[in-house]
Amino acid sequence: MASSGEPVVTGSHVGKKKKSAARYWQEQREEERKDGNKVGQDGDHKHQLQGKQQKKQKAKKRKHEDQQTDGKEFISGKSDPFPGPAPIPKENIQKFKRKAKVKKPHHRHYKLRDVIHQSEVSSKMAQKQAARFDLLLPEDAGFLEGDEDEDTCTISQEDIAEAVDITSGAKYFNLKLSQFGPYRVDYSKTGRHLLLGGRRGHIACVDWQSKHLMCEINVMESVNDVKWLHSEAMYAVAQKKWLYVYDSKGIELHCIRKFNDVLRMQFLPYHFLLATASATGFLQYLDVSVGKEVAAICTKAGRLDVMCQNPHNAIIHLGHHNGTVTLWSPNQKEPLVKMLCHQGGIRSLAVDKTGTYMVTSGMDKKLKVYDIRAFKPLKSYFIPAGASCLSLSQRGLLSAATGDIVQVYRDVWSTPVDKPYMAHRVHGTVWGLNFCPFEDVLGVGHGDGFTSMLTPGAGEPNFDGLDANPYRSTKQRQEWEVKALLEKIQPELISLNPSDLGRVDRATFDQRHQDRVEALGFDPLAKEKFTPKYKKKGRSSAGNIERRKKQVAHEDQRDVIRLAVEDKVRMQKERKDREKKAAVLSSHRSALDRFKK
Repeated sequence: MASSGEPVVTGSHVGKKKKSAARYWQEQREEERKDGNKVGQDGDHKHQLQGKQQKKQKAKKRKHEDQQTDGKEFISGKSDPFPGPAPIPKENIQKFKRKAKVKKPHHRHYKLRDVIHQSEVSSKMAQKQAARFDLLLPEDAGFLEGDEDEDTCTISQEDIAEAVDITSGAKYFNLKLSQFGPYRVDYSKTGRHLLLGGRRGHIACVDWQSKHLMCEINVMESVNDVKWLHSEAMYAVAQKKWLYVYDSKGIELHCIRKFNDVLRMQFLPYHFLLATASATGFLQYLDVSVGKEVAAICTKAGRLDVMCQNPHNAIIHLGHHNGTVTLWSPNQKEPLVKMLCHQGGIRSLAVDKTGTYMVTSGMDKKLKVYDIRAFKPLKSYFIPAGASCLSLSQRGLLSAATGDIVQVYRDVWSTPVDKPYMAHRVHGTVWGLNFCPFEDVLGVGHGDGFTSMLTPGAGEPNFDGLDANPYRSTKQRQEWEVKALLEKIQPELISLNPSDLGRVDRATFDQRHQDRVEALGFDPLAKEKFTPKYKKKGRSSAGNIERRKKQVAHEDQRDVIRLAVEDKVRMQKERKDREKKAAVLSSHRSALDRFKK
């Protein structure tokens, strides 16, 4: 026990803990603890104000997020002076217009209405996107323009090749092949590859832009025509007796003996059909995807050496020696249309890519332009020596060959033409003409070989990379070929007017309905279908509802059958009565019966 004299120790020998630094949440708790003692009207009022402030803050935050998503405000806080998507000119939208609005059916067909609505929305979106992306197409078509008082037809190919760049100038060249001429010419769908077929059996495949020779063979017999198939990997040759198919390396793949004496060929790329015209007067269709003959039509018009196709509807046009042009489809044995175009025989035909205009040349030395929609002539031109070969480009230029002179005309169906746009003389009689797709080049096959002419403004400057891509690789070509085979159009769908496929044939529908009424004995569409009344306690199950529907339907059929049986019994009774009367009359004998033999 400590004495009274000793000092009293009040503190601990252990040192005091240092006070920790104040934190912001501790200060908030102390303020809340102090303010929590004040309870009453002031507290309730503060709670209401806090709730309103929170609602305002949430509304401001939502508005700020909407502004950010709309793109009307940047991170810096400045507003966009041009909000929303850029406007599109109406001319561009009208240029890519696909179809008119379809009248929507009754509200009962709600599913069909939804499908039509979705189709219209997709079509409108695609139209706007195409009009917006039209600005990104860098190329534009241009034509040859001469100086003042200078005709463009007097400008030679050498002058054009010197004036243009090196790449374009290299597209003008001549191949001297006088030993096996004259030559037929055909370009692939992409415009990259060239196929030459000489009359004396020479066949060559060339990548004409790089001047790379893919294959070169001689079939040792006469060749009438050559044609690329769906890709540059296969081509068809109409030889003296039969039709042959080769690959790009010159290896013979098929010899089709059903197609004999073929003179001209046309390939329908979206149907995978090879149409052939023979010297025996037969028009035949070959499906190259399966190797089967689709149709063989006897035209009864003699030798068929003038042929072309309509790229719009895949109709084949044939020219005959009596001056008529016939239009054919593989679905009919008779011509769809027969037109008298010239007073003499038809020498050549050409149809533009829109399927609107047809150009013909005949033995009467006239060149005529027809509107195929109305089957009426629009223009008629007189050519002193006549035109033996015709070809139309993607941009509407018309090339006509007269002997060894090739003339190119511009706007032959819109305005009267008094002079050619371009002219060129080759070293032999022209036997084949063809414009190269997506290039300002005209291929001319003649007796002395082949000539590649420069024709400014002939080709489409912008190509569709998903359909015909000149720069595609082998892998891309294989993928495109698989997709094209999956999307192949059946030959039964080829018709004169492709838009008829989307219409309802009312006459056929009425006829089928009438046949159905005659077969059933009653009109199933005459009255509304019976709808059973809903019953409770599980009596409206699916099976019970169907049973009641069948019962009512059977009752209706019983009435019809009963009336039909009554009519049949009545008719039999009347027939028996007539037979009895005839027997009674025949039983009476007269005095004149003795003279009967």
